[in-house]
Amino acid sequence: MIQLPQIDVQSDQPVYRQLYAGLKSSILAGQLGDGDRLPPTRDLAIQLGLNRATVSAAYALLEEDGLMSGQVGRGSFVQNKANPDAEISFATSRPSGELFPLDEFRDTAQEVLARHALQILQLGSPFGYGPLRSYLIEEAIAEGNFDPEQDDLLITSGCQQALDLIQKALIPRGSLVLAEEPVYPGLKNAFPGALTVDAGAAGIEAMLVTPSFQNPTGYTMNLAERESLVSGRKLLIEVDIYSRLRYFGSALPTVRSLGVRNSLLLRSFSKIAFPGLRVGWVIGNKAMVQRLATAKQWTDLHSDQLSQAIMLEFARTGRLERHLAKVLEAGRLRLTATLDSLAKVLPVGSSYTRPEGGMNLWVTLPRGCDSAVVLEKARREGVNYLPGRYFSLSAPFHESFRLSFAGLSPSSIAEGLRRLAPLFEEEALIASRYHDPVPALAMV
Repeated sequence: MIQLPQIDVQSDQPVYRQLYAGLKSSILAGQLGDGDRLPPTRDLAIQLGLNRATVSAAYALLEEDGLMSGQVGRGSFVQNKANPDAEISFATSRPSGELFPLDEFRDTAQEVLARHALQILQLGSPFGYGPLRSYLIEEAIAEGNFDPEQDDLLITSGCQQALDLIQKALIPRGSLVLAEEPVYPGLKNAFPGALTVDAGAAGIEAMLVTPSFQNPTGYTMNLAERESLVSGRKLLIEVDIYSRLRYFGSALPTVRSLGVRNSLLLRSFSKIAFPGLRVGWVIGNKAMVQRLATAKQWTDLHSDQLSQAIMLEFARTGRLERHLAKVLEAGRLRLTATLDSLAKVLPVGSSYTRPEGGMNLWVTLPRGCDSAVVLEKARREGVNYLPGRYFSLSAPFHESFRLSFAGLSPSSIAEGLRRLAPLFEEEALIASRYHDPVPALAMV
């Protein structure tokens, strides 16, 4: 029978975290063994006199840590982290659920429903929830991203919907969009057959860039590179969803704030708060935003107003800034752990980007290696990542892969890369035997 952890309702630590910590301690101490069945959330809540949601939140943290697995129809079971079969996934670019401030989120939702339920449960404007639009516009004006005389703002269901609306409303059929390579797969889905890396191609209608911590490479444009985009005549689509996740160094201005006005600035709460709420927005001149709003009305009338109202209250009360401070500290630790481990485990001839923030970096193994081949072996060791081919427009990127670190604890990052180390070495050895060497330059 499970030994129930002690809960102190007077403690400053949230109850769900106390429960999580107690269960985690029992698992790591061996008091709960691998495969042991945990009580259903309802039963444990009754035994402890807690809300069922509190138990569910604690279980969610255990699952995030790889200490528990939920099986539909069967229940929740201990999965000891020391088990080499526990998967460590570098494949998904998302924040860590362990960092979600569930109690603060719950309080925010209750406050919103208590004050604004009738308003937000009615149909709304395709432009978005009015109070949130006003908040975001004021913030954008202060940053130099918004001209009240010329610009407007549209709230979308995340950045991905914004891209889809742009493709539908602003990119003529048969036109091309110039993009960075390697490219985020979501862009290929939003602009099917329309992306190109050839700046000289005919029919280019727009340029799409992610200046800060680009996905998948983590690359950040310097100020000179940003300034070089200001004078461009094509529509500039600026994806700015990672810039607030800066762990080291100084912040850089958006391209839009440097003076370019033939542009659309895309932002989102998904990477800095709760990706499941799907709250993003687009800033552009009034005519373009009106066309996007019309396309959105055809698509889904408007984005979910409860999510918008919750995000507004979460930001306006200062909870977002407090949460972001914790996210940044955790991100620093995770990025440092990733860079430290990569320096130890990669074979000679490898390279990797060294971002100062974001969620991803780009690893390139020695010439002739195939990251997709290594992945098949890695999965047998309980590790997952995305090979370079997923991010290709023209180059194959056989040797490369994306490493997404933000959703993993530092210890999981170190363990995952430790498991990968012998696989990388083996692949590099095979490549050195069967790949033609680069010919030496003639000494003339």
